[in-house]
Amino acid sequence: MTRVLETVLWIQGIYFLVTGIWPLVSYSSFEAITGRKTDVWLVKTLGALLAVTGAALLNAVVATAPVTITVFITGIGTAMVLLMIDLVYVVKSVISKIYLVDACIQFLLVMLWCISIF
Repeated sequence: MTRVLETVLWIQGIYFLVTGIWPLVSYSSFEAITGRKTDVWLVKTLGALLAVTGAALLNAVVATAPVTITVFITGIGTAMVLLMIDLVYVVKSVISKIYLVDACIQFLLVMLWCISIF
């Protein structure tokens, strides 16, 4: 496993785990930063899914087996989807502009995944 691949797995794994757990453990602080939401259950569902994805990526970096194409697709695919959702819904004024910070992080993750394959 290359150093870049290890780095992207650590960064994305920890970021997804932490940001995924955040609305589950302190919904009020999550809303204070990201803005009021109407569907609490949906925010918590996405948070749980991101936490699971983060845990899976962290498992991939500590496992002794080589990183599979499934891990690659999960990592880059999730980052690409979140990047697009952030951009589209900030532009439509559906979500807070704070999500542009997340969009920048997701863009960085996509770029790191692209670098890791070369």
